[in-house]
Amino acid sequence: MILVTSNGVAAAQPLKETEQTSNTKQYAVAKGNPEELARIQQDENKRHRTQGSFLRKRHPDRESHAERIIASYAVQEALSILETIHPSQSRLTRGERNNGVFGTTLYYAKEVFQLLFMNGPSQDDYSSTSPSKRKLSKPLAKAIKLLENAAEDEDQDAIFLLAEMSFFGNYTYPKNYQEAFRWYDDLASLSGNSSAQHMLGFMYATGIGGSVERDQAKALMYHTFAALGGNTESQMTIAYRHHTGIGTPRNCNEAAYWYKEVADKAISYSRSGPPGGQSLARDVFRIADEHGGVYGEGASVVSSGVHANKAGPNSDQHAAFDDVLEYLDLMSRKGDIKATFSLGRIYYEGSRTMKRNLRAARRHFMMVARKYWAKDGSLVTEDGGTGKIAAKAAGYLGRMFLRGEGMEQSFDKALTWFRRGLTNGDALCEYELGLMYLEGLGVRKDPMTAADYFKEAANQDFASAQVRLAQLFLDQGDITTATRYLDIAARQGHIEAFYHLAEISNNGIGRERSCGMATAYYKLVAEKVETLHSAFDEANMEYEEGDIEEALVTYMMAAEQGYEASQANVAYILDEHRSILSLDSLMPWKKRRSTLLQDAVLALIFWTRSAKQSNIDSLVKMGDYYLGGYGSEKDMEKAATCYQTAAETHQSAQALWNLGWIHENGIGVEQDFHLAKRFYDQALETSAESYLPVRLSLTKLRVRSAWNTLTHGKVNSIQSEPEPRKAWSFSEWISNFVADDDSSNAYYQSAEDDDFVDQQADTMPGGDDFYDIIDESIVESLIIIGLAATLAFLVYYRQQRQTNHQRQQVQAQQAQVQGGVLGVAPPVEGQQADGGFFPPVGDPGFGQWVAGGVGH
Repeated sequence: MILVTSNGVAAAQPLKETEQTSNTKQYAVAKGNPEELARIQQDENKRHRTQGSFLRKRHPDRESHAERIIASYAVQEALSILETIHPSQSRLTRGERNNGVFGTTLYYAKEVFQLLFMNGPSQDDYSSTSPSKRKLSKPLAKAIKLLENAAEDEDQDAIFLLAEMSFFGNYTYPKNYQEAFRWYDDLASLSGNSSAQHMLGFMYATGIGGSVERDQAKALMYHTFAALGGNTESQMTIAYRHHTGIGTPRNCNEAAYWYKEVADKAISYSRSGPPGGQSLARDVFRIADEHGGVYGEGASVVSSGVHANKAGPNSDQHAAFDDVLEYLDLMSRKGDIKATFSLGRIYYEGSRTMKRNLRAARRHFMMVARKYWAKDGSLVTEDGGTGKIAAKAAGYLGRMFLRGEGMEQSFDKALTWFRRGLTNGDALCEYELGLMYLEGLGVRKDPMTAADYFKEAANQDFASAQVRLAQLFLDQGDITTATRYLDIAARQGHIEAFYHLAEISNNGIGRERSCGMATAYYKLVAEKVETLHSAFDEANMEYEEGDIEEALVTYMMAAEQGYEASQANVAYILDEHRSILSLDSLMPWKKRRSTLLQDAVLALIFWTRSAKQSNIDSLVKMGDYYLGGYGSEKDMEKAATCYQTAAETHQSAQALWNLGWIHENGIGVEQDFHLAKRFYDQALETSAESYLPVRLSLTKLRVRSAWNTLTHGKVNSIQSEPEPRKAWSFSEWISNFVADDDSSNAYYQSAEDDDFVDQQADTMPGGDDFYDIIDESIVESLIIIGLAATLAFLVYYRQQRQTNHQRQQVQAQQAQVQGGVLGVAPPVEGQQADGGFFPPVGDPGFGQWVAGGVGH
């Protein structure tokens, strides 16, 4: 388990987060207490008034109302000037490669020119107290002068603009994080601006660019102020910090409260807009996954073992997205209706790399619909397969008319398309018809009819219909049925299902209250609506265009809010230890990293946070950092614990191999060759892609173990694993007996079998299969025959006992008669009658004896 102490510093446990904080723990004590926080804010304002902000020091006498009006006009004039300044949009200046021979030639020519003549160390020093002033263009210099004059008159808009320009480098203004910190600090102390407080919290949390010393307690304080002021980003941040215990002890109730604040905003946004709610785009992703994972293809969890791409080289799973589009377009032109529908759906839903194209989506859906329906609604064909695909296209066309997407909104046309698709039982058409009857869109409002349509769609596992049906059951007070439908919809990631389950868990409706479940569900809801508090689309575009620093800052803001993918991205960008044998320093053409990208401490922090959210590769990376002393002092025990924790999931072959390596060399653990071999073997079992490194490691390990055995070393050498022995059942004993008998006769039958095979070589295929193996049913047959023979023997034995008993009775009666006639005394009870060596005359057995009967 990965823990963090109250001040954000790791203790003796190996999975603690290492973050530098000051001794200002008093700020963290006031968590969630508005009165105490207000008192601390007053103390901060008093400190600023006593010491004097850098604005008031320069011009303390400019406070008249007229001067503030003049400052406002100056800001407007500066904005009008800044709007004329735009960074170059040329692909050449952005470093983006164009398509075609000419564009590719220009791109590489520019790269060669930069490598030969412009590949010096980075001149950017964002943390300098007196940075070298770059020469500004005349319009930009004029705008900055206007803003600075307005800022001297304490114009908040001017101060905020200067802070943003210094931090983000807007309008080509050079970045300076320390200057940005001063502007944000002055604005926060001047008016309590929540955006400025949020930025101060972010800068204290990350210490970005060395602008300020990292202090998690102050970061929590400023984020709390901003959250109380309604800043959504800070609300997400303090919810995550209370949830995981960063800068403060873990507090589930506080985390649930703040996550609920954001979740309420998220669900309100999701329900707004056209009928059915907003279409939520998903832009967040892990950069490393595009390259096969943190450790590359086959070595990372995302690309090895059960997650490995095992498709053949000719499979479309290896194709790029553009190639798939091109292939679908080709098949569509050839008349493939499935390809046409797939293209329409891709254009309608969009993706991370392609924006929605509603016009193209409508065109392809209409092409599919016309294959099945004429303009008057009559059928063109009665083919069932075509009808089902056409019904799906009708559902999307009706949805576009209902929501007014790419066309004018029309409830009548939407109803027409939904009814057409309903004839083939399309789930989307059933759901949308239910929505129209539920809200009275173009039809009479009828909740009962809506419920019937929702039920039909829900039976086809349509998540939105399941949620609507659950809401109807909630209105009726049937919590059990509603929860069952919500659980099913939540498996498909439906935001409404997560929100209702969060409310049920948080308020204890129909079940015991669970703060942990409520917090988890609220967090999922909040992270579903990225538009409210994150800018992943901008970060992705900046990274793809090569602007790594801008992408890093944007990812870092989302990482502070608790997005695991962003935490992994920040750590991956900052990671400078992807290879032990790095040759970057020997490559003159390799671009040098700026100082902003050289922060191993921050990389370890975000590897840790990502690992705490179940990212196994990040957990293995933590072990690497502790093992190599990157961003922290070397700690072999922590490294071993990280590897052991990751290996327990049985998903990371890299973690298992690392465990084998540290046991082989005795790093952080006791040296043990036998245990090292076991971990190497488990690594191979986990991922077939690790065959070569595991085999090489095992070869070296066996040599070391053999030498250790010969020299009587103290290390535990490799030992043969004892075969487990278990008691055989009767059927297993017979089966093994038959197998042993066959193996013992194999040598003597080999020559005869070879002759038989040669003689039968030209027979029909499959004719020799009968002689290949013994049918497994022979064991069951032998058991049945044995039981039958045993039963027959018991019956025979019983009959013989009865016959002998009757014979003894007859002999006893004859002896009594003869004794009465001849005067012979009768035999004593329990003693056998003396019949002599041979049966006497008159004895029933005399005849058999004379005839030599064996039955006696």
